[in-house]
Amino acid sequence: MNKKNNLSKEDEKLWQDYIKNPSDVHDKEASYLELKKQSRRFKFDLHGYNLNDANKKVGVLIQHCLKNKIRELLLITGKGIHSNVNKNIYTSKDFGKLKYSVPEFIKTHEELNKYIISIQDAEKKDGGEGAILIKFKNLKDKF
Repeated sequence: MNKKNNLSKEDEKLWQDYIKNPSDVHDKEASYLELKKQSRRFKFDLHGYNLNDANKKVGVLIQHCLKNKIRELLLITGKGIHSNVNKNIYTSKDFGKLKYSVPEFIKTHEELNKYIISIQDAEKKDGGEGAILIKFKNLKDKF
């Protein structure tokens, strides 16, 4: 490509307009940041798991996320509206549902809880009341 020594006024104006709004230039940094944001979250669906198996799986998932430097874990639990806990009078109506028992399991599990910043309902777009978002502490090469 050869550089023009003397630009015409028309070429200079065209260039200045292009610099103000380079619509055909792909923003690699924005694409990279979006990809990086997506890789910071791991999503897993716990539908079909019983309480014990779900808690074991959550422990494995947390370890996986920490080892792979994933910052958030999105657990799809459902809202518990199809749960069978109402049939057994000895079962807690709340803690017989994954949406309540999984956070309680993490909070009472000292080894897992020390890596957690927060456990909360997910945003509506991510499942709302039927999903849990777990955020991890920023660990520098602990795993």
